[in-house]
Amino acid sequence: MVDTPWTKVKSNPPRDCEMVYRAAISGLENRWDLWKRKDGVGIIVIRGTVGTSTSWLENFYAGMIPAKGTIKLNDSTIIPYKVAEDPKAYVHAGWMLAVAAMGPDMIRKINEYYQQGIHEFIIFGHSQGGAISFLMRSYFAYADGLPKDVVFKTYASAAPKPGNLNYAYDYDYITRDGWGLRVVNARDWVPETPFSLQTTRDFTAVNPFSNIKASMKDQKWAIRWVLNYMYGRLDRPAKRASRRMQRILGKFAYTRVKKILPEYQRPDFVTSHNYTPAGTPVILYPVQGYDEKFPFDGKNIFRHHMLDPYRWELEQIYHVDTH
Repeated sequence: MVDTPWTKVKSNPPRDCEMVYRAAISGLENRWDLWKRKDGVGIIVIRGTVGTSTSWLENFYAGMIPAKGTIKLNDSTIIPYKVAEDPKAYVHAGWMLAVAAMGPDMIRKINEYYQQGIHEFIIFGHSQGGAISFLMRSYFAYADGLPKDVVFKTYASAAPKPGNLNYAYDYDYITRDGWGLRVVNARDWVPETPFSLQTTRDFTAVNPFSNIKASMKDQKWAIRWVLNYMYGRLDRPAKRASRRMQRILGKFAYTRVKKILPEYQRPDFVTSHNYTPAGTPVILYPVQGYDEKFPFDGKNIFRHHMLDPYRWELEQIYHVDTH
């Protein structure tokens, strides 16, 4: 289930599978399904963006928040979460709201079907669903209440960037050896979002920028003045732009979310907007015949983001039947 009616595209159901559960709509119009494959594998499918302003708001609610904390959805629902070990790991506020809204229900269902003998699960999402699948896999890695021997494999296709480099390192580590794949059509612009900006604050602790004045103190005064001037001209605008992004995509977007979820509590935004991709890349590079089959007409900006070009490229490059 990609379930994105704004695309007017219907996806074929997975082969040799039956849907055993469809969750209620929650969060900012998020939803997920659970499928059971004949070989005993569970498939969690997370819905992507649908054709409403509420669903799109979740994507634009792109202020960064810490990878560990709590999310208050309403007065009776407070969800503790952790999606990375590193205290400098930051993630997308809108998609973490979706994780909080759907995660506990997923854990209940995983435990229910674990008791029936299903110990392996695939997590899949396309577009917004792919971004949420990254964070959901991380949520499962650190959440209490899941069996220790349950196995997850994640396929995030056409997914935007879920968090900063520190988060990506953590995700890539917990899914190492091919257990967390990022499938990308090289013509698709969506995986390049959200806007990203690296400042000197975003470097690891040991770096030449953390104490730049001390590193230049042995230089002559004139050289030191020039270097400080040049450094400031580069550093200050980047930090101002980062703060502006957090203000618009975090604090201002929160006021719109608050109108939809009145009891949702504003999270603690951080002063960073350094988004980066996560996951082991599977690059669907446009092979011969692609541009003829999927020509861009100058209007349909989602031409290369749809399921059809992804499916076609998989078939051409990996010689698999996706139907």
